[in-house]
Amino acid sequence: MQNCHHKMMNIKKYWSIWIIIALTPIYIWATILILPTFDDWTSLISPSFEPLFSKERFLFYGYHWRPFDSIFGWIVGLNPHFLFPTLNHICVVMGHFACTIFVYWLTTILKFNNIAKNFATLFFFITPATLATTLAVDGLNQTYANVWGMMALIIYLTLKGTKKYVLWITIVAIATLCKENGLMWIIISPIFAFGFDYIETKKLKKDLIIGCTIICVYALLIVLLPSNIEIHPEYVPTVTKVIKDIFKFLLTTFICVDFVSLLHEPSRNWMIAIFTLLLSSPFLYCIYIKIIKLIQSKTIVSLLLCLLIAVTPHIFTVYSMMHTYAGLGIVAVIIAYIINSYDKTIFLKWTFLSFIVSAIFIDIHLWRESVQSGLIGKEMAQEIIKKTGLPVNSAYFIVIDDNYPKMSSFCVIPSEAVGWGIAVQYENNYQWPKIIQDTLIERQIDSEQIAEGIALRKINNKQVDCAWIINHKKIKVIK
Repeated sequence: MQNCHHKMMNIKKYWSIWIIIALTPIYIWATILILPTFDDWTSLISPSFEPLFSKERFLFYGYHWRPFDSIFGWIVGLNPHFLFPTLNHICVVMGHFACTIFVYWLTTILKFNNIAKNFATLFFFITPATLATTLAVDGLNQTYANVWGMMALIIYLTLKGTKKYVLWITIVAIATLCKENGLMWIIISPIFAFGFDYIETKKLKKDLIIGCTIICVYALLIVLLPSNIEIHPEYVPTVTKVIKDIFKFLLTTFICVDFVSLLHEPSRNWMIAIFTLLLSSPFLYCIYIKIIKLIQSKTIVSLLLCLLIAVTPHIFTVYSMMHTYAGLGIVAVIIAYIINSYDKTIFLKWTFLSFIVSAIFIDIHLWRESVQSGLIGKEMAQEIIKKTGLPVNSAYFIVIDDNYPKMSSFCVIPSEAVGWGIAVQYENNYQWPKIIQDTLIERQIDSEQIAEGIALRKINNKQVDCAWIINHKKIKVIK
């Protein structure tokens, strides 16, 4: 009888953990159905056939210093049709699962009550704000920068002495080599600890100096390491761009609404957008109104500062819905802290249930849109192969500029879904074509004729074997 009572108490104590354990296999199955689109085809986690032991793989490879991504690309390149993107999705979901466990662990270390811990944990696992990362094939780097970053924070809070600093710095370094924003945890950790009175002001200053020194060392390494990186104009910050990115950060982090129904014109459905917003708003209102009341507290100021630091690298380079994930662990802790301060939680429980209903509805919708985008790319690749006929060694991928609206990685335009022709290589198990050139031409009245003229000149000059002209979903093959 006592054993039964003990088991029931454990279920009540860890109920959010049991829920995410039950949901994770479903999550994995659902993501495996999502095919690559857009950046998935060109990022470092796509199949790579270069030798494993090459300086580019462990140093700079393309735009980034992300050796873990590059090694992963080599692994899926061993058997692309079996491993890509299945292995990517499994690893991303398991990374998200690990982050969720760390949220529970962190809130336990901070000695929050049971409701606060479980609500924050389930919030982090299920909130639609995570989906641009967890549903994406190339979400690996963002997920694991968070996994290692949160682990570094836990180490900082729980260990002492030299062992603490060695492990803390090592884990932050691993997070950074997953994705550059992982380095921010070297600054976040002491500020977070100070906010909860784990360290005093003197210790905070000392550890911030350590953190800033490590950031300078990293910056020096970036300058000294051999590379041929050209900064893309999209990554150059401007006042207007930074303001827009801050607005995107606030919108995607603090509001739970079906963004596809709200912002994607072809899918716009005001009823669904309003319905999801109304369902989620009461819970979020309870959280945000409390933040305003506690805004002068050291803990809230520290947590909000940590959140801002977590997303700063993206705000000053390029911010998309995927980058929201970088700060969501901190958001979950903020929610736990607020809930822990409530004396009466009956109303809060009902509003949280309403939030969960909204989140699940949005999750399913965004997942379906992601699946559909991937299928469009696959169908187009298969049509190109059928129209091309015999294998070719080289192809010219001509895109007539598509002004059709798109929405993050959920609603992708056809030319990006097919990956500028790379999906054709994938469907052919990377046997042909060996070379794909691509170009974008402006949409106008005679754009198809212009595209055909470009294609014929390329073919007649024996620069390519054939050309694929893409006009939205319409495909024309010239040989």
